[in-house]
Amino acid sequence: MLRLLVVPFRAPSLLLLFGVAVVMGNHWSLLQAEQIDSLGIDVELFWIVEVLQAVVLVVICTMPDLILRQVSLLMAASRAISLLVVLLLVITAGLYLLHLSLLADVLILASAVLLARLDLTRIRVVPPPVVMAIALGLILLGGIWIGQQISTPLHPRLAELLA
Repeated sequence: MLRLLVVPFRAPSLLLLFGVAVVMGNHWSLLQAEQIDSLGIDVELFWIVEVLQAVVLVVICTMPDLILRQVSLLMAASRAISLLVVLLLVITAGLYLLHLSLLADVLILASAVLLARLDLTRIRVVPPPVVMAIALGLILLGGIWIGQQISTPLHPRLAELLA
């Protein structure tokens, strides 16, 4: 139990991941008010999309070999399935890239998750991919929740930088 408690101090990127998640949660809560006023987006829908985006990001960043193996097996089954998968990926990625402000958030979160994963590998803490995805997902979602609870910007300069 003591070894688990000192892991964030041996792998400081976990603390960085938590800090990035708090800042992103705070930024998204401020963005939520702006989106509701200008576009009329429902609050629950906004948070469902943001949390789903974070969970998918954690799964992709922690289990890339398993995901790519399954996709390649699926694509090897037939040409029609291969074309369908590529078309789905291109359309989804294209639609997602149209919203470049969301892409910046995803890149920031992805780099923090990958740094945390690399730091854990450095100290030889390599649990199974599912356990790693759950642990990093809990850290990320916990930080986002705490950041969302903060109703004011963390720092005026930070708010200007993120805007």
